[in-house]
Formats: sequence, structure tokens, C-alpha cells
Amino acid sequence: MSNFDPNAPAHADAGIFGLPYTAEDAEIVLIPVPWEVTVSYGGGTSGGPEAIFEASGQVDLFHHDFPELWRRGIWMEPVSAYLRDIGLKAKVQAREIISAIEQGQDPESDAHLADLYRQVNDACIAMNTWVKERTSYWISQGKKVGLIGGDHSTPLGFFKVQSEQHERFGLLVIDAHLDLRQAYEDFTFSHASIFYNALETLPNISRLVQVGIRDYCEEEKLYATQQGDRAVTWYDRDMRRLLFGGVSWDSICREIVDTLPDKVHISFDIDGLDPKLCPHTGTPVPGGLQYEECMHLLNVLKASGKTIIGFDLCEVSPGEDDWDGNVGARVLFHLCGLLS
Repeated sequence: MSNFDPNAPAHADAGIFGLPYTAEDAEIVLIPVPWEVTVSYGGGTSGGPEAIFEASGQVDLFHHDFPELWRRGIWMEPVSAYLRDIGLKAKVQAREIISAIEQGQDPESDAHLADLYRQVNDACIAMNTWVKERTSYWISQGKKVGLIGGDHSTPLGFFKVQSEQHERFGLLVIDAHLDLRQAYEDFTFSHASIFYNALETLPNISRLVQVGIRDYCEEEKLYATQQGDRAVTWYDRDMRRLLFGGVSWDSICREIVDTLPDKVHISFDIDGLDPKLCPHTGTPVPGGLQYEECMHLLNVLKASGKTIIGFDLCEVSPGEDDWDGNVGARVLFHLCGLLS
């Protein structure tokens, strides 16, 4: 490492962020999950990990808040061919189901569609199992772990590992959507059901705090309300009303962080940001957090003394240029700083 120059351009054969680390000497291991099986609007998020990797070489390593971050070591696993292959097959099957629903067919009365549902569900279970195994392995090796999706269904296996490791922890979610639907379009592990599945199966999640929410259905809002203090939702419009009324963003961030328990996993859906920052994400929604608003919220969390136990970054989708990957790479570098 003594010959590495952090001020020089990244080499073509370097690791993520142009760093020279291996799995053995890195403090942080990143797990890419190229998955977008149940997407029902825009696609491309399965290419998110690679888009972020490609753009990461353009990120200057002298981070404003964490200037020594690069020295801690960050390494990203190669994209799994196994996961990509089963995901591509399952996406084709899911697309057939979604098309049938859009045409008014009843999947429950069609034996062929019922079989496709079973196969898609099995593929999602395999993905969740794979994620759980990989995150559990790296944590057992003493590594700090971050996950890069893929759609927002991907971190459920990671949440399960956190539940096994920690008696009580919270989720800080940055997202445009509540993702509290029960089996959206009848897919048990839909990207729109990630936090429903987490709350229903993992009692160790003591609090779900969602920030930037601006697109949701009545069923989801009712479910969130029924959770009582376990689910805290910061709707984007309500936050804007506070800001327009003269309340500072810093005070809002401190109130958000105060609702979290001592141990926190950050689940970052890129569509929580203003869509000008992520125009190709699968389900962009007007409004959302500006980049520095989001960084300030994360820094307030870090300064609070709460322990950040992991993170996932999802829904980055590459476009014709590298803008989405560029923003995603910078969010990722900041998340690594928080974790280290």
C-alpha cells in the first residue's frame, strides 16, 4: 500500500474507487446483488452495481467528512454469475405474469401462471438465501458489510443476518416509497414489499424510520399506522411544510435521528433523492431529498453516537451516460465513511 498514490487517476484494473485493496486487507466488503425480478415499471437496476463500480474511479478519495476513509480499505466482490442467471430467468417469468395481470387475467385461475409464480418465488428465496450466506460469511471474517442492489427486495437476507447478530436494531430508510405492500402483484418478495416482509418476520427490528416518502397506497399507510411507535414515517411533503415554515433542516434531522435505537442499519433507495439526481431509477417520483440534505442527515446520525451496523444502497439504474452511477458511487463512498 506504500506505493499507492490517492491523488493519481484510478488504474483500469483497480478495485472499486480505484483502490488497491483485496478482500483480506479491506475493512469494508461490498456485496453486489444484480437483481430486478419483480420490477413493475422501469428496469435496469440489476446493472446498478456495475454502473457504480465503473463510476467510482472518478470519485476523489479525499472525502470532505472522512479524509482518511480510503486508508481503511474498501473491496467489492465480483458480480455473481449464478445470481445474475437465475435473476434473468425469473424476470422473464415475472414479466409474463405482470403482463397477464395488466390484461385483466386472474393469475389464480391459470395453472401456467400459478407455476410461474412458484418458480419466481423460489428464485427470490434463492437470492435471499445467497445474500444471507454472503453477508454472514463476511461478518464472520470481521468485515464491515455493505450491499449494493439491484432493486429494493435485495437486502432482506442482510436484515436477517442483522437480526441474528443484534438483539435490537433499527432501520433508517431513505426512499420515495413505503414498500409496505403485502405481496405486491402477488409476488411474496416484491421490491414493494421489502419492509412489510422485514417487519413481519424480524421482531428484532424495533423501529422502522422512513424519510422522504412521497408515493404510497392507502393499504401501506394503514399498515404503517397499525405498527404504532414501531414505524415512524417522515413524509416528504410534511418535511417541506416544516422547512417552508422556518424550521431548520438540522433540527428536523436531529428529531429523525432521536427516534432511532442505538444500533442502526441504513437502507438507502436512490429514488429517495430528487429524481434529477437519479433520472433512470426504476420508479422516480418528483420531490425528494437534495444530495447535501441527505448527507447532512447521515452525518447527524453519525455524530449522534449511534452504532451503524451496515447499509444497503439500491435502485441505481444506469442510463445512456454515467450520471446515475456517478451519484450512486458518491452516496456509496459516504455510506462507507459512516460505516468505518
